[in-house]
Amino acid sequence: MLVQVYGDNAMKKRAVYKWGKRFSEGRESVTDEERTGRPATNRPEENTAKARQIVPENRRLIVRCIAEQVNIDKETVRKILTEDLDMRNVCAKVVPKELTEEQKQRRVFTY
Repeated sequence: MLVQVYGDNAMKKRAVYKWGKRFSEGRESVTDEERTGRPATNRPEENTAKARQIVPENRRLIVRCIAEQVNIDKETVRKILTEDLDMRNVCAKVVPKELTEEQKQRRVFTY
């Protein structure tokens, strides 16, 4: 019946039985419970600090090179650059997203 109503988005039969059992045992919430193990984030402050130190030295470094130097995953480096350091790529150069007033003035005179 679930497949008829929800199509491909329906839960599998085994999952329905598992959740039915959990609720019959007294569970009241469908949210995940706390689990032990590795945390969801892999961006400790030391990795962010290393990336923050590497980027100003050579802004033309690609994410792969930074990942090799810091010894972390490329996706983690991309998240550090975009989310933690608030940077983006401009013509293969990593720059801050927001320009300072001095940079804006210099840009006006350059063009």
